[in-house]
Amino acid sequence: MSAPAPPPLTDRTVVVLTEDTLTAADVAHITALHAEDDVDYRVLVPADTERNLLVSVVDHLGLGELREALDEVLGREPHPAEARAQASDQLAGSLAAFGAAGEVADGSVVGDDPIPVLTDEVARGGVREIVVVTYPHAVEDTFHRDWASRARDRLRVPVLHLYAGTSELG
Repeated sequence: MSAPAPPPLTDRTVVVLTEDTLTAADVAHITALHAEDDVDYRVLVPADTERNLLVSVVDHLGLGELREALDEVLGREPHPAEARAQASDQLAGSLAAFGAAGEVADGSVVGDDPIPVLTDEVARGGVREIVVVTYPHAVEDTFHRDWASRARDRLRVPVLHLYAGTSELG
């Protein structure tokens, strides 16, 4: 299998998929990758309304988050309207972080599975790169079922996976 061809120079959109509000550090890492380029940023935040209980519990336990693991077991998931409201707040905060860095960005809240939306974005053309910003997820990352791995498998654009709040690659 050959590597995907580099994007044409006319592609100027960097799609940023994040599961939480981007911090100033996250935005600095993302924008540093394109400091010499004229790019547009598009932020996508999924409204997490359908969680896999086992995967969520293992992820929380793997990170030493006992309270969060207990919340998952006890079924303390947000109602779909709450999840959309939370995602809207995360999107607003992320767009504000880009604005504070002197960058213009737009975005939207998407459904639980962001891969179809990413596929549509790429199909429309103009996408240079996808940057996925998440917290570590033991199960998904290990078995390559995380958003970044799934996007790499399906889309013909570069996909970078960063862990939130760090410069670590996923």
